[in-house]
Amino acid sequence: MALSKKPPVSEREARDRVVVTGMGVVAPPGNDVPTFWQCLLDGRSTARLTDRFDASSFPCKFACHVDGFDPTRWIDRKNARRYDPFVQYAVSASRMALEDANWNMTPENAPDCGVVVGSGIGGIRAFEDECEVYRLRGVGRMSPFFIPMMISNMAAGIISITIGAKGPNMGVVSACTTSSHAIGEAYWMIRRGDARAMIAGGSEAAIRPLALGGFSAARTLSTRNDDPKRASRPFDKDRDGFVIGEGSGVIMLEALDCALERGARIYGELAGYGLSADAYHITAPPPDGDGAVRAMRSALACAGLDTTDIQYINAHGTSTATNDKTETTAIKQVFGDYAYKLAVSSTKSVTGHLLGAAGGIEAIATVMALRDQVLPPTINYETPDPECDLDYVPNKPRRMENLNAALSNSFGFGGQNACLVFVRYKS
Repeated sequence: MALSKKPPVSEREARDRVVVTGMGVVAPPGNDVPTFWQCLLDGRSTARLTDRFDASSFPCKFACHVDGFDPTRWIDRKNARRYDPFVQYAVSASRMALEDANWNMTPENAPDCGVVVGSGIGGIRAFEDECEVYRLRGVGRMSPFFIPMMISNMAAGIISITIGAKGPNMGVVSACTTSSHAIGEAYWMIRRGDARAMIAGGSEAAIRPLALGGFSAARTLSTRNDDPKRASRPFDKDRDGFVIGEGSGVIMLEALDCALERGARIYGELAGYGLSADAYHITAPPPDGDGAVRAMRSALACAGLDTTDIQYINAHGTSTATNDKTETTAIKQVFGDYAYKLAVSSTKSVTGHLLGAAGGIEAIATVMALRDQVLPPTINYETPDPECDLDYVPNKPRRMENLNAALSNSFGFGGQNACLVFVRYKS
């Protein structure tokens, strides 16, 4: 697709094009999109020592928490008690996105609206709590809600039940790539004609002893316990691991003809989706970034764009030694010398790593960058790494006029990769 001014939209093109008409977020930077976006632009770290449990014996004692969240704003009190936090976050963000899109669910349009929302870990609080009930009180005292509280697909299922969406419904589980896979698969469901609108994204609530302990044991977390706010430092030479976060990011996707017919506000267009597998290692990417390279190239091909059409990349950028170096290598392989003209930033420096929800909030950040023509920074970037030598928009937001196309990268354990191409909407 060309990025220059286009002739009037044809009927076929309007069916094939997919646009973003609503967004919802529950995340450490804020529990609505304006607050979330402003925190990213302000470059305010959300990391702090955890107060969820006694982490004094843990190698990593901090995280990026969702604060000030009241699930009863979006969920009735009785059901809220029955939902694990990852479902509470997902339902709340989805209802925000639906409201933002001004979509009025009716018996007539309910079959045309679907949900693809996933979680990398699912209901880990429910899992921990019921293990303790079983250990101390026996099987007879376990909750009948345990299984539906724990299983990862329940975010998508309960969103559907809550808002009445009767179209395609699916939960995705692909580690840190979950949300981007969910958004990409929802894109293809609309393109295939399976639905006219889709709620898509991910949710995670894993600031729990098992998750913090497990990631610590894997030596993937920062141990900068004396200075949590400076711990997430993607692409910086002194990075020592990621900071775990939590929350949900959900977007409302619609076929362009549906959005135009409703007179919906259009934030931007999802123009391409690419995915691949590393087939290499359970946690580490291949040093040459082969899987990431193929996912980015596939997304560009799907969008019909050249490498020089992309101006900004919202990087996976986890602040781990291996990921940041490999992602930089992959970007240079895909974009060649043009890579040095690209702006690249990691919003995980502010939000922490939301695991299965990361791609959802990063898709929102990418769309907002296109809408407002401003790039969120990579904060805590202090010491350049010779192996990470691109423009990482260090520490301050950057105005970028004529920002038309951007890429959002997600790479997960198991070698699962997904990339999304968003473009500025032009009728």
